[in-house]
Amino acid sequence: MSAQLRSKRQTYLLPLVALSLSVAACTADNRNTIHVSLVGAGASFPAPLYQRWVLDYNQQNPNVEINYQSIGSSAGVKHFINGTVDFAASDVAITKEQAAQINRGVIALPITAGSIVLGYNLNLPTNLKLPRQVYIDIFLGKITNWNHSQIALANPGVKLPALPIVVVHRTDGSGTTSVLTQHLSAISPEWKSKVGAGKAVAWPVGIGAKGNEGVTAQIQQIPGAIGYVEYVYATRNQLPLAALENKSGNYIMPTPESAAKTLEAVKLPADNLIAFITDPMGNQSYPIVTYTWLLTYHQYQDPVKAQALKNFIDWALTEGQKSSLELGYLPLSKKVVVQVQSAANKIAE
Repeated sequence: MSAQLRSKRQTYLLPLVALSLSVAACTADNRNTIHVSLVGAGASFPAPLYQRWVLDYNQQNPNVEINYQSIGSSAGVKHFINGTVDFAASDVAITKEQAAQINRGVIALPITAGSIVLGYNLNLPTNLKLPRQVYIDIFLGKITNWNHSQIALANPGVKLPALPIVVVHRTDGSGTTSVLTQHLSAISPEWKSKVGAGKAVAWPVGIGAKGNEGVTAQIQQIPGAIGYVEYVYATRNQLPLAALENKSGNYIMPTPESAAKTLEAVKLPADNLIAFITDPMGNQSYPIVTYTWLLTYHQYQDPVKAQALKNFIDWALTEGQKSSLELGYLPLSKKVVVQVQSAANKIAE
């Protein structure tokens, strides 16, 4: 390739690079290698796992570059609807109304699962037990101090500090918020009528932070703080976690094992692979667990991108699942993997 031709080629590729795609670079052995770059954005819930996957996949496939931005489910879905990303991620998948705005069609793929935990900043010798009514009343602003009698009753022998409770919640549109508030609405008529469920709600009390990252940081910085984050963020940052009372009346710590018990009751419908469980049955089920979804278009104008994304998804469903448990997420069952692979095969160019 002459210097003049190379210069013209590079000039021609500049707008494509801006769209995160560079194709057909000349290699040392003069063979053409196709390079493709995929851009995704959305939920912070699965971001640590996505970042691990992206790194591992790129090491095995250096011609594929994947950039994932943790900006929250709402923002990710907005970019997806606007067509400014190649894929998105959301902890609440996508609504029918949102999907109707996408001419190219949308496929929602559950790609991993995990727990939403209540982490707090207290120096105690053991993990707090929080009854259902207690954590509802904390989020409603009705229980405002850690030495409240109802908290003490559930934690006999634990010396609770006379500290004010500082609730930390999300400020961005968040699938994590949606999953938590769906749970709170399912177990509390008062919460349902006063606050309700959604990716953004009017919190009765507390201070806000952006992303799981921001909520985790605020909890760490404020003595007496409590907030909701994805399990991996809490464990990575060594936040104390509350054992929550489940539907059976048992106090359950969030662990991969207790979350797996919850998922056993979730049946994914064949048509869209979207399902939630707001108040799981089971003596050992942790009460707040969710799948998180990777959103792709049904139709891609660029066949290179379509195939690259399909290859990555297939890898994530097989090799990538091995990293899930290591990081604190839940590997998909074999049955779910087959369902997701079948859906991903419908991605077309």
